[in-house]
Amino acid sequence: MPGTGGCLCGGVRYVIDGPLRDVIVCHCSRCRRTHGGAAPYSRCADADLTIEGEALSWYVVDERERGFCTHCGASLFWKVSGSDTVSVAAGSIDPPTGLRTVGHIHQEEAGDYEEDLPAT
Repeated sequence: MPGTGGCLCGGVRYVIDGPLRDVIVCHCSRCRRTHGGAAPYSRCADADLTIEGEALSWYVVDERERGFCTHCGASLFWKVSGSDTVSVAAGSIDPPTGLRTVGHIHQEEAGDYEEDLPAT
């Protein structure tokens, strides 16, 4: 069954016709500034992702691309420029996802308010 999801306002919807990786939570400063906290992401092949709607825009800096809705501001996607995979914000995926959190990365950059992070 394909995965589906979208932003808060519905201006961006997507379909994923392929497997999704389980969720990894990123604590890097870029993700924290983009999401307002640690960012849980799944990942799929770029070729398996179909984006619907006209509200998606990409912010690109340092060969990092972030896809977001221009209407509600929801951060939906992250990828390295030229990569054949795209990370999908786990909270934007429609339930049931069947996914589970399998790891945390960049914990050394976690906010000073984050406590009880799992051991790496």
